[in-house]
Amino acid sequence: VQLQASGGGLVQAGGSLRLSCVASGRTFSSYAMGWFRQAPGKEREFVAAISWSGSTTYYADSVKGRFTISRDNAKNTVYLRMNSLKPEDTAVYYCAAKTFIATMDLHQYNYWGQGTLVTVSS
Repeated sequence: VQLQASGGGLVQAGGSLRLSCVASGRTFSSYAMGWFRQAPGKEREFVAAISWSGSTTYYADSVKGRFTISRDNAKNTVYLRMNSLKPEDTAVYYCAAKTFIATMDLHQYNYWGQGTLVTVSS
C-alpha cells in the first residue's frame, strides 16, 4: 500500500489543523493505521492509531483530548484532527499502515507515507 499525507502547515498556538492520509490499493479497510511524528533532533514517536474498522483508537498521552484520529474506508483515507495545538506539537507527521491489530509500536508498521510538516508558532 502507498500512503500520501497532506494537510500540514503553519498555525498559531491554540489553532487547529486536519491532516489527511490517502492510501492506494483496494485493501485499505484491512489495515490498521497510525500517525507518528518526528521533531527536529528527536526520535519518531507515536501519536495516534486506529483499528481497521475504526472502532478502536489509541492516543499518546501528550495529545489525548486534543487530537482525534478517524478513517473513511470508502475514501481510503485516515485523518488526524489536531486542536489546541502547542509549539511542542511542531514536527513532521507521518501516517503508517500495518495489517491486523492497531498498535503504538512504530516498528510494527510496514508502510509509511512521506510526511507532512506541522509548525506551531507561539
